[in-house]
Parts: sequence; structure tokens; C-alpha cells
Amino acid sequence: MTDESQPSAFEGIEGEGTEIDASSARMPEGIEKTHPSIDPLGARFGDAILRHEVSAGDEHIVYVEAERSLEILEWLKDDPDQSFNYLSDVTAVDYGGDRPIQVVYQLYSIPFRRALRIKVELPVEALEIDSVVSLWQSANWLEREVYDLFGVRFRNHPDLRRILMPPNYAEGHPLRKDFPLRGRFSRAEQTRRALEMDADDYYVEAQLGPGREPQLVPWQELGGEPVKKREPDAESGDGTKEEGP
Repeated sequence: MTDESQPSAFEGIEGEGTEIDASSARMPEGIEKTHPSIDPLGARFGDAILRHEVSAGDEHIVYVEAERSLEILEWLKDDPDQSFNYLSDVTAVDYGGDRPIQVVYQLYSIPFRRALRIKVELPVEALEIDSVVSLWQSANWLEREVYDLFGVRFRNHPDLRRILMPPNYAEGHPLRKDFPLRGRFSRAEQTRRALEMDADDYYVEAQLGPGREPQLVPWQELGGEPVKKREPDAESGDGTKEEGP
């Protein structure tokens, strides 16, 4: 049974609608309107801090100059009042249309229990930025992924090479907006290239043994006897029974 005295959820959708009093709107409890790192960043780095945005109510995003990104990130990690000692992600965003590609650093301060997102915009004709592996070792594979899929080069990275695509992948960077859904080569050309690949193309150098031969390890060397099969059995308590090799 419905209460006709209660206003309808669809009231105001049809017709001219109803006006909302913004002064009566309140932020949900627990969501910060300001971030304690914003003012110190501006005071210390000045014009290198380009702008500050808040997304989804409580996600604070700071855009910084590419030339000083390493310096800024180092300060955020090492300053005792900031202590962003955990780098949870490094990724990139391409909005297409020759707009700058954004390199995104998701930081978290374990001592202060707060997060901060740093973004650096790079022009598509100059996709290069300093590596932060010297600050957070977790950036090693993350930066390789951004390089592999977006084409961003990280200066002073200890081992900058593809991590998902094959080392000899010749079609570019698959997460760029200008990348065709089916790849840059025809299906016939992709098939031809795949058939011409050597066995070495499926391994990285560290996985190759003496003489650069693939290491084919017999299953007996990996842990013993064959896995026993389990079949349903109405008589057993758990509905299964073991079968020998």
C-alpha cells in the first residue's frame, strides 16, 4: 500500500522541473572538501603546480609540470608531513584527437591514510618523462606497461622494454586511441608474421638456457607424481573418490 502524501520520485522530471537549492546540499560525511597536501605543494613548487581538481567527490587530482614531476613526487614521498610511501599505480590516459597523453600516478600515504593522484600531460610528439623507479620499485613493471601500451618513454628506467606485447611487435602501442581495433596489419599479414616467428620470440632472454635454446623442463622435475583424478562417488562422504595413476 502506497502513501499518497509522499512525493513521487519522478516529480519534476516532466514539465519544467523543480529548482534545487544548492545551499541546502551537503557533502556526505567522511568526504574531505580540501586536501592537506594541496597548499604545501603550491607554496613549495609554485607555477609547477598547474591545477587541482576533485573527482567523484573525494578524489583529489593535481596536475604538475613534466620537467619537475620527479622532484615533486620525491618531495611527496620523503617529506615527513606528506609521506606518500606507497605507489599503487602508474598508468596513462589517451583522449585522442592529438590531445596530450596523461601519465597518472596514484599515491597513498600509509601513515596519514590519505590518497593523492598526480597527473602529468605530455604532448603526443614528445612522450618522455623521468622514471620514478628510484623512488618506488613498484614503478618498474608499471612504467614498462605504460611504455608498451601507450609509447611513453621513461628516462633512466633500469630495463625499459615491452612487457605484454612481444619484443618484436611492429604495430605500435595498442592502447592509443589511434590504434585500429584489428591492428595495423591485415589478418593475413598478422598470420604470416606469427608463422614466421622463431621459438625464441616466445621467450625473454632470461628464460633461455645456454646457446639461447628454450628450456623444456620435463614435468617430473617440477614436483613429482601425476595428479590423481577425482570422480563422483555416492558412497564417499564428500561425493568424490580418488583414483590412482
